Amino acid sequence: MMKILVTNDDGINAEGIELLAKTAKKFGEVVVIAPKEQCSAMSHHITLRDKMTISKHDFGVEGVEAYAFAGTPADCVRASYLGLFEDGQKPDLVLSGVNKGANCGFDIQYSATVGAAMEALLYEVPAICFSQNYFTDEHECHTDVAEKYIESILKELIDKPLEKGLAWNVNFPSCRLEEYKGILYDRFPAQRAFWDDRYVVEDRNGAEKEVVLKTVPIEKAEEGSDMQALIDGYISIGTIRNTVLI
Repeated sequence: MMKILVTNDDGINAEGIELLAKTAKKFGEVVVIAPKEQCSAMSHHITLRDKMTISKHDFGVEGVEAYAFAGTPADCVRASYLGLFEDGQKPDLVLSGVNKGANCGFDIQYSATVGAAMEALLYEVPAICFSQNYFTDEHECHTDVAEKYIESILKELIDKPLEKGLAWNVNFPSCRLEEYKGILYDRFPAQRAFWDDRYVVEDRNGAEKEVVLKTVPIEKAEEGSDMQALIDGYISIGTIRNTVLI
């Protein structure tokens, strides 16, 4: 039976990881090893000098063993192949997500969801990233499309091997099922970020000033890109490359 490692960057208590683990369970033996705390935007960061703890976690999916790891998503994967599992028990597939927030365009560079997948590729293990778009915290995040189609997409991509150094990147739109348009394949990363970020300097008492990030989602990207697919109400499927693997 296929052994599947499920991780994420939103932390082990995030809703998205339960959906992914519950779906993955239909395709193999699942173990969850996910960060104890929120680790978004940590990219491929690993822990070198601090001790990390790992503990059994009361997870919401029956039959799935889960562990909270006091490290980053890349740490979760790295430790799994460099000591947590014996050779015959190491996972055959790494699934990362379902992230709250799209991982497309420039945001791929910052994503720790993607960082976990990039770490898996270093051990020649296939990896798939799943992310759920949302626009702002003031707007409801619709997960209807992800909940309905994640199983069929996972079934399809498990049977589609990629060349060395590539992982699948799946992004779900934030829309209701009646607004959903379909799946677009071979989407390339948009040549911009999903969020129009601005750093605003605000005065504080004394010489120190506070720098605050202000952001709004963009409304348009290149045709054929992952970002435009989401904006238009499609599931975006593409590939991302670990640039050190040739």
